[in-house]
Amino acid sequence: MAHKILIVEDESDLREFVKMRLEANDYEVIVASDGKEGFEKASHENPDLILLDLMLPKVDGYWICNLLKNDKRHAAIPIIIVTAKSGADSMKLAKDCGADAYVVKPFEIGDLLSKIASLLK
Repeated sequence: MAHKILIVEDESDLREFVKMRLEANDYEVIVASDGKEGFEKASHENPDLILLDLMLPKVDGYWICNLLKNDKRHAAIPIIIVTAKSGADSMKLAKDCGADAYVVKPFEIGDLLSKIASLLK
């Protein structure tokens, strides 16, 4: 059975690129284009892993990550922050919210696929 991955990303080109690459690697993919939709899909679709941007319309990725990691129903879902924010403060905030990994844009898709595979083991 394929692992289900939720991509929460407002940049449509990046969202579609990552979706295509994940599907090519036999993952089932769900997408959301803003924070509110992402949180709703994370809550209802029960993905195996979440790729989460920080700078999103409606609600930001920190809020989503914190809410999911503090809910016993979703706390075990690995969350990889995928963002253009490369500063130490952003990385610390993400870690404090419970993120399992942090990837800075632009990134190599192979590196992202490796992180995903590692967290899904």
